[in-house]
This record gives sequence, structure tokens and C-alpha cells, in this order.
Amino acid sequence: MSKKKNNNNQNNGEQKVEATTTNQEKKEEKNNNNKEAVFKTHIHCEGCSNKVSDCLRGYFGVEEVVIDKANSKVIVKGQKIDPMKVLKRLQDKFSKHVELISPKPNPNASNPKKETEKKEEPKMKVLVVKMHMHCEGCANEIKKKVEKMQGIMVVEPDMKKSTVVIRGLFDPPKLVELIRKRLGKHVEILTQEDVKGKAQQAQEKGPDEKNMFHYPPQYATHICPSQIFSDENVFSCSIM
Repeated sequence: MSKKKNNNNQNNGEQKVEATTTNQEKKEEKNNNNKEAVFKTHIHCEGCSNKVSDCLRGYFGVEEVVIDKANSKVIVKGQKIDPMKVLKRLQDKFSKHVELISPKPNPNASNPKKETEKKEEPKMKVLVVKMHMHCEGCANEIKKKVEKMQGIMVVEPDMKKSTVVIRGLFDPPKLVELIRKRLGKHVEILTQEDVKGKAQQAQEKGPDEKNMFHYPPQYATHICPSQIFSDENVFSCSIM
């Protein structure tokens, strides 16, 4: 009986040793997988350290908080911690003068650069639409209401032709729908054109020939030196 008891005690001891080793291995794995973030802030007393630990206790991902008073550092550990969120938490709850030492913050992460989309500037347009007008009152009413719409510069109704010429910065289909809704009349697009600016017209025309100055052609002329006084011509020097 004594032998059986000894064997049972040995088995229980071995099981306890195995359990402790497995627990230690799990703790080591957790420590290896844990992330670590180091923050710098002024910690004057135990009250400051308690305030730091209180504001981080139970925060998402935070498993351990180590406060180093001598070096004014706060070390936060956890598998799922986000250093930037922890930094914001400390700045909001403890002090604004908190800096993230490691890992170093990525400046592009907090302020991602948005792709600048080039928006096309609206072009000046001339739109001619067909609208039924019975009298001058109808024409004036159309002119007043259309002029109040966004982007409209000039409205020229023609009662005889039952047409309206509209100039401005707008989208023709959207403008036609808006006129139908507000005036309750049938609108039909006849023509639409883009008005070119002065710079674009100048580029298409090219340089103005009238303003160009043409220089007269210049020819190089070689003047030979005078042969009056020469050693070859003996009779060149004579007294007249």
C-alpha cells in the first residue's frame, strides 16, 4: 500500500511540474507576441503614476503598464494595442505633454494624403432652347426666373421665334430639368455651344501678322582696300 501511495504522489508531482511548465511556456509566448509602446511624460509623484495607470486600465488592448519615474517613461504592453490611440488616450485623460518614443509615429498615418482630383472648371456656354411664349408677360416671367438660377449670366427671350438664348456657366441637361420643374413648361434644346476665352482664341489664331515687324535683308559686303598706293603698281604715285 505504501508503494502505491508513493507512486501516486510521484505522478501528482510530475503532473504539477508539467502544468507549471506549460503555464510558463504560455506566458513566454504571450510576452513574445506582446507589442510594446514607450511614451515620455513628466511623472512627479505616485499620484501621477496612479492617474496614468487608472486611465489605461481596461483600455482596449492594454495588458500591462510599467511606469518608470526616474526616466519619465510609461511602457504599455499588449497584443492588440494601437500606439496612436494610447497616445491620444493619455493626452486626453492625463496630460497634453505626452510623446510617443517607440515605435516612431508615421506622419503619413495620421494625415493621409488625399489624391488631388483635378476638377474641370465650368466653361462658358450658350444654350438656345425652345419655349412657348404667348405674350410679353410670359417672356418677362421666363427671363426673371431663369436669371435667378445659379450660373446664369444673360437670358434673351425671343417671343416671335419662341426661343430663349441663355449664357452662363451651367450644365445644359440639368438646367433644362430645373426650368421644367420651376416654370412647369416644355423645354427643348435647339443648340448649345462652348464660348472660347480670349487666350484660347489667341492660341488658335496664332501670331498676328500685322503687328510683326519685318527687318530688311542685310547682305555682307567686302570692300577691297584702295590700290592707289601699291608696290606692285610703280606708276600708282604720280603728281597731277
